[in-house]
Amino acid sequence: MKKQRVDYSGFSLRRLNEPRFAHIKLLAGWIVYFALYFLTENLIPVERCHVIHWALDDWIPFNEYFTIFYVGWYLLVVAALAYTLFYDVESFKKLQCFIMITQGLAMLCYIFYPSVQQLRPESFPRQNVFTWFLGFLYTFDTPTGVCPSLHVSYSLGILSVTLKDRQLNRGVKAAVGLFVFMVCLSVCFIKQHSSLDVLAALPVCLVAEIVLYGKDYWLPKLRKSSLTENLSVPLSKKGEKNT
Repeated sequence: MKKQRVDYSGFSLRRLNEPRFAHIKLLAGWIVYFALYFLTENLIPVERCHVIHWALDDWIPFNEYFTIFYVGWYLLVVAALAYTLFYDVESFKKLQCFIMITQGLAMLCYIFYPSVQQLRPESFPRQNVFTWFLGFLYTFDTPTGVCPSLHVSYSLGILSVTLKDRQLNRGVKAAVGLFVFMVCLSVCFIKQHSSLDVLAALPVCLVAEIVLYGKDYWLPKLRKSSLTENLSVPLSKKGEKNT
């Protein structure tokens, strides 16, 4: 069943407080994020940052072709927010809140445990359009404030919302899942993040998942699973007595 487009006719900034349009105010979270990003990037010196690195990072080769997925992440975020904003307001609220929760937790990490990675190659092994673009990316996407990875956090938030959408078919869900997986790999292969940054994003996402979905989504599932197990025990015991 095709989703009906949300009607925003008559919208104006003066009507933001009306229930019909109030969810749009959640986008203000991006203003807060960019302000904090600017402050953490400019006020925390590199000398104070902790180097994020472990042995697995040395086994992951540099591969500039993963730039496609790293950059594609920006389009994924915009597309997910736009789609939910215009077709599923409740999912938009969940996704934007997921993003804000992970943003907030990550910023706390960046402030109280500032991080930096030193994995970028001194020179590219090849010269092509991907290394050219990656060199450009390195100039403004600094190697500080990396743990946990927000690329990973936002991607998992998008995947969470996508998988819970009953009106999306399996093909769409599989495609989003595959793209999210490739994004998570890309941050390591283009040497923008340590693999530790990817792992550190998991508990951050878990907190957001519990806060947003724990009571209404996961708790009923856990209760149903527990009830099913309790009902199956007497049946199995009865079967054993009959034999």
